[in-house]
Amino acid sequence: MLTEVTRRKTFAIISHPDAGKTTLTEKLLLYGGAIRLAGTVKGRKVNKYATSDWMEIEKQRGISVTSSVLNFDYNGYRINILDTPGHQDFSEDTYRTLTAADSAVMLIDGAKGVEEQTKKLFHVCRMRKIPIFTFVNKLDRYCKNPFDLMDEIEKTLGIRSCPVNWPIGEDGAYKGVYNRKLAQIELFESEGHGQKIITSHAGSVQDERFKSLLGEHIYNKLCEDIELLDMAGEEFDMQKVLSGELTPLFFGSAMTNFGVQPFLEEFISIAPSPGTRKHTDGFTAPEDSDFSGFVFKIQANMDLAHRDRIAFIRICSGKYEKGIEVHHTRTKKSVRLSQSQQFMAQERVFIEEAYAGDIIGVFDPGIFHIGDTLYGGKKSFNFEGIPMFPAEHFAYVSAKDASKRKQFLKGIQQIAEEGAIQVFKQPNIGVETLMIGVAGVLQFEVLEYRLKNEYHVDITMQVSPYVLARWLVTKKSPEEISVYSGSISVVEDQYQRPVMLFKDPWTLNKAVESNKDVAFLDIAPPVVK
Repeated sequence: MLTEVTRRKTFAIISHPDAGKTTLTEKLLLYGGAIRLAGTVKGRKVNKYATSDWMEIEKQRGISVTSSVLNFDYNGYRINILDTPGHQDFSEDTYRTLTAADSAVMLIDGAKGVEEQTKKLFHVCRMRKIPIFTFVNKLDRYCKNPFDLMDEIEKTLGIRSCPVNWPIGEDGAYKGVYNRKLAQIELFESEGHGQKIITSHAGSVQDERFKSLLGEHIYNKLCEDIELLDMAGEEFDMQKVLSGELTPLFFGSAMTNFGVQPFLEEFISIAPSPGTRKHTDGFTAPEDSDFSGFVFKIQANMDLAHRDRIAFIRICSGKYEKGIEVHHTRTKKSVRLSQSQQFMAQERVFIEEAYAGDIIGVFDPGIFHIGDTLYGGKKSFNFEGIPMFPAEHFAYVSAKDASKRKQFLKGIQQIAEEGAIQVFKQPNIGVETLMIGVAGVLQFEVLEYRLKNEYHVDITMQVSPYVLARWLVTKKSPEEISVYSGSISVVEDQYQRPVMLFKDPWTLNKAVESNKDVAFLDIAPPVVK
């Protein structure tokens, strides 16, 4: 059991949009032997798309709108990659996915440095105490000075960095990397536009052959950089990495495969394996014999031919075996997990066994919710919940064709259960028109697309003026709460919890000041049966 757990490496890749996250994911699959040819979202002349993007709208738009789970074996390790949406409009999905990761790879555009969405995702990782490894991407173009990037990471994110390798060259004319651990130069040849594994030449920095290959100016600059790093740079300390004080730093280009293999090999050798997980009755160690896990993602219609719904489970301890019977904490019922799968985007393989750290997908007949705990022992417990944050954009949505009402409600319910949207309605009023809340406006476009293509329902959508939502915890009735009535609306979410919507921050602040006995929560309270 311990051997299987130790060889698991489960990590999420996070970044600002367009930093190259999906491309890096794909190149890791290429070097891991999971695919033979990398198709890139940039390739307009060939009918290819990113391997990790499975939803049709992702292929059309060239962006990731939902997290994808991919796994492969490499050098004796079992690699589980959680490829997350970079666009801030889908950040809610990323936050949930990070709960299933043991570490995170933070991708930074070498020319742009630390961007806004990167900051947000970094702070979520820090809040969840997830170790962070940094890959500075796009060295095939002009990039900021590597020392300036290190300084920016420290000043912007408050974390020191320790370069594991160092770029050789300058201003986009990089020829390779210096591996500090092995004290050797690794030069790369650019061929095939990054679709195939590239060849490299490695050797000691003292080898005169590299002096002539690099040219005296670049060679001398590299020697000066190495000396400066050794004298003034941060030393690698795994305890500091695990505590969030230090991030190992790698340089490369995912598009051209520059430095990808050295990153993969070094990362899996130092990234943490599955660790202990906290729950309501204490802690669970990954090598514990009893099975346990939690649902962190639900996805409907991954296979349109079968209209299936898959619950993604992060295994926290024990061993999954086909047909295992587990307890479902929320419903207090036994559930048999008989058809578990692992994924390469929408491609799936049925599996007989899996261990702590693995991500499995199980068929969901509608019984699972995001955050549900499953366990195989005698003690009942719940893993720490997955937070639900308030929506920031709202719209009234209804089916254009009244005869499609049943399909409309089914689609809305399933997409809401995935966590992609939040559904609100006014108490004691019909559901011909629903108010939908989302984290970002692009989610409205995805909602409209999915309802049309997956449920065959065309919708009308009217934007609402509300911009803030807060869950209410109070003994008062909504009518007794002192507010400026023209700027608020009281609704219920899909779990019948009271929610107050506001048109501006000023009205929210006034409501908070005027109602000291009311809690206005920006993280949803537990669902009460």
